[in-house]
Amino acid sequence: MLAFPQSYRGREAEPMPERREDEADRTDRPGGATGAPNGHGTDDALPTVREILALDAVAAGVPEVLVGDAALDARVRWVHVSDSAGVARLLDGGELLLSTGSGWPTEPDELRSFIAGLVEVGVSGLVLELGAHYRYVPAVVHRAAAEHGLALAALHREVKFVGLTQAVHRRIISEQNAALHARDEVRERFTALALRGAPPDYIVQQLAQTLSAPVLLENLAHEVVAADLPPEAEEEVLAGWQLRSRDAHRRSARGAAGARGSDDWLIVPVEARGIRWGHLIALPGPAHPAGRTSVLEQGAIALALGRLADGDDDAWGRIGRQRLVEHLLGGRFAAPGGAVARLEAAGLPVRGADLYGVVLTGRGADGDADAAARGLGGRALDGRPVGAGATASARVLLVSLPGGTRFDDDAARGFAGRLATRAEGAPTDASGVVLSIGASAGDLDGLLVSVQEALDLSRTPVPRGTRGPVVRRSQDRPLVRLVTALRDDHRLQELGERMLAPLIEHDLARGGDLLDVLAAMLAHPGNRTAAAQASHLSRSVFYQRLALIGDLLGADLDDGETLTALHLALLVRRSGVR
Repeated sequence: MLAFPQSYRGREAEPMPERREDEADRTDRPGGATGAPNGHGTDDALPTVREILALDAVAAGVPEVLVGDAALDARVRWVHVSDSAGVARLLDGGELLLSTGSGWPTEPDELRSFIAGLVEVGVSGLVLELGAHYRYVPAVVHRAAAEHGLALAALHREVKFVGLTQAVHRRIISEQNAALHARDEVRERFTALALRGAPPDYIVQQLAQTLSAPVLLENLAHEVVAADLPPEAEEEVLAGWQLRSRDAHRRSARGAAGARGSDDWLIVPVEARGIRWGHLIALPGPAHPAGRTSVLEQGAIALALGRLADGDDDAWGRIGRQRLVEHLLGGRFAAPGGAVARLEAAGLPVRGADLYGVVLTGRGADGDADAAARGLGGRALDGRPVGAGATASARVLLVSLPGGTRFDDDAARGFAGRLATRAEGAPTDASGVVLSIGASAGDLDGLLVSVQEALDLSRTPVPRGTRGPVVRRSQDRPLVRLVTALRDDHRLQELGERMLAPLIEHDLARGGDLLDVLAAMLAHPGNRTAAAQASHLSRSVFYQRLALIGDLLGADLDDGETLTALHLALLVRRSGVR
């Protein structure tokens, strides 16, 4: 421990000679100044000037804070005792300087320079013991400290500096040991996540839980790939995200606050082998024993290892977009404003755009939906359907086009053609592609309805022999739109169950195909030959099935009203209305 004899503390007025410290004799202090986050992220584990002034060892000296407020929040990594006027050259930054002032210069200009020198090396604060040399704090020292924002306190009673330094150093060392253990725990946790191949959204979730603060992962275009934040804060945090994020990065690049951006955002790049994929951003939150920067860096390492394992595959974007679409379709959002903010932060314009729900089925369209939408001047998010009746092979696209953009059948077929283009630019056969398109919408509620219309439409069979790409629109299928509009009415389900119950029970008991045969007949009204072909049955077997359906239902399958009711009941059942 650092201790000095009473004679060195200058109880007499004579200035003491400057003390020169050889490197081998210098006190071993924790590395890194507190002016910016250090590489180990230990700042959060260090006590502040405010906390040190509250210690019993300091309270015995009856401290008086002369320059406080934000200056008292400076982190202290060591305590140094010196009366020397040249002490600044012996300091590394982050020290709390204790002094009686016996060796300080006497001229006002020299005192101002003395304080400026302490500030320049990054001293966290200055504590002056009154009585032995100074009866009061010189006004020039007070003014200079206030001008530079240097914490300044005066002790009105004599204290044992050795006891004070021991108390502070004991606390610092104890908290640094705790920080080491915490860093080891965090490193082990996120290394395990990386080795298990945890998806990026789960890593972001773990970071948010560890830091007890919102955490976001964005790509280089400042689009949010994954975010974990309270639902009630989504709209506030994500609104205008790209502009705010770019401003935060500019502030960080100027180096005024190390890795920190605007509003105390903590920004850490996700990179490896000279390749940067994006950034992790932690919003303000409580201190962490391991250091908030250190925790975020461990998360960035886990994400970077995942990207290296994925190669050139855009796993981040794919998984992030899929989860966002799934959450949206599953109704897992607290408020429309928050959902809109999430969509726009992910790169999908909602306000002032023409929005479409599109469901992609069939073979040959595995390309990048967002790239295909960019060909129309818009953007797209790609996901999978959720809930009852969902088809695993279907892709749900949320398409946003600039207001007034033409999206007729020719444009839709061109969109499908771009979807049938592989990443390397080689086109594939798009003849098996089926695009089911919901009505155009101008807001989130309309977009959700459009998606549901497209989903309901995608579950209806395509006429046999149709060459693609096939474009189907909900406005051309009034029954589909009716089912979508009334899907929350329990009477629809009752209708479907009541009318189709004999066929459902027959198929369940015998492994039959009567529902499929009925669907084929309804898809080809007036053309039983085409209906038989769509059912993959001979005409004679197909007619036998129809006769059995008519007997089980006790209905005339040549009656138009009956066929309409059966068609509605079948759409209700296959749309998964609950």
